[in-house]
Parts: sequence; C-alpha cells; structure tokens
Amino acid sequence: MAKDKPRLTRLTAMVTQLQSKRIVTAKEIAKTHNVSIRTVYRDIRTLEKSGIPIVTEEGKGYTIVDGYKIPPIMFTLEEANALITAEQLIRKNKDQSLTEQYESAIIKIKSVLKYSQKEKVELLTNRIQIRNNPENEKTSSFLIQLQATISNCKIVEIDYLSLENQKSQRTIEPFALYSTQDNWILIAFCCLKNDFRSFRLDRIQQLKITEDAFEPHKMTLQQYLEKCYKKFKSTPDTPMAQDSSTFA
Repeated sequence: MAKDKPRLTRLTAMVTQLQSKRIVTAKEIAKTHNVSIRTVYRDIRTLEKSGIPIVTEEGKGYTIVDGYKIPPIMFTLEEANALITAEQLIRKNKDQSLTEQYESAIIKIKSVLKYSQKEKVELLTNRIQIRNNPENEKTSSFLIQLQATISNCKIVEIDYLSLENQKSQRTIEPFALYSTQDNWILIAFCCLKNDFRSFRLDRIQQLKITEDAFEPHKMTLQQYLEKCYKKFKSTPDTPMAQDSSTFA
C-alpha cells in the first residue's frame, strides 16, 4: 500500500491526476493517494476554494474545466528515470510510428527537467541497453494511426496479406490493439466476415482512413477476451495462435 503523503503534496498530485483524464472518480483518487473517500471530498473542496475550476458530474466523478491548465509540474529523478527506461524499450518496438512519436514526446518531456536532472538522465540513457530486437527491425508503421481510428470511431479500408499469403481487401471497424511476441494485433469488426477478426499490423499492406464513422461497440476488450478464452477452452487441441477463425 502506498505511503501517506503530506497534504500539500497530495493536493498537487490530485490536480495532475484530474488533468490526466476527462473524468476521475473519487474512488480512483482515494486509491491513488491512500486516503478515504471522505478525505477526497474535503480535498476537492479545498482545491475549489483555491481557484481550481473543478466540475462535479453527478454519478461519474470530477473533471477540470476544459482549457484550464497549470504550469507543468517538475518530474522527480525517479520519474525521469522511468521515462528514460521506457524510451529504450519503445525504441526496440517494431512499429515505426510508435517509436517516432514517442521520441518526439520524450524530447518535450526532457525540456522541463531540472538542469541537474538532465546530466543524470543523459548518463542513464547511455547505461541502459535493451537486448530485444537487436537488429532494431521495423515491421509496421500503422499503430498510431489505428489508435486514432479506435478513439474516433473511423471506418478503415485495408489491403491485407494473411499468414497464408492470401490477399484481400477489407473494410473494418477498429476495436482494440494488443501486442504479443513482438507483433501488434488489431481486433476489428470485419464487414466482409460480419464478425470480429484479428489483423497483424505487419501484414497490412495499405491502409486508408475514411470519413465514415461507426457506432462504438458496446462490448469491452475484457469481455471480448473472455469470449475468446471460452471458445478456445472448448477446443483444447487448437492453440489460440493457430486458430484461423480469429485471424483475417
């Protein structure tokens, strides 16, 4: 369990937490800062009195008025080290779009570090090596685009080459992404198959994001995975990774 924080430190961290999401529940705040729900209510009132424009959405949680920002809070050395470690991991990722966007973001993050931290971060950068993907191979470049289509509910058209080298054109509704064995997998509703299918990003040959939108799928990713688990549990002789019905 997290250690109790001084109140001023906790209040500052709460503001950062409120700015990190559109809605934050009292339960989430209480869990993060190891305090009671009652303490959260009292802290929220204190922040409101200090001029932070917090809006309470009944039955949902708290949000800060859109457009309100406070100056960036400085990172601790430990937080900076965690970001630098993540940078080394992401550089070895096989999706080109992810590595490019993270490198752009990390430059901005480094710009707000204290001068003394920058020297230590630079030293650590040169003392960490990730041995996965030693050739630094890039096999896809669609991850960031597909993330946007999931959040914006945009229909996508793809030219796809299956694991059996069968070419097809698909119109899909992107649903979720996951990574396994160094490959990114897109779960999407395929209009051709009228069902959910999995597409390996390194097998997508062409991708076009249309202006057409689709209704968000009510099913959660966890529900989808549980459904798949039940299906493969009933056919134990067919490993999940080899079952052709789930892939395009």
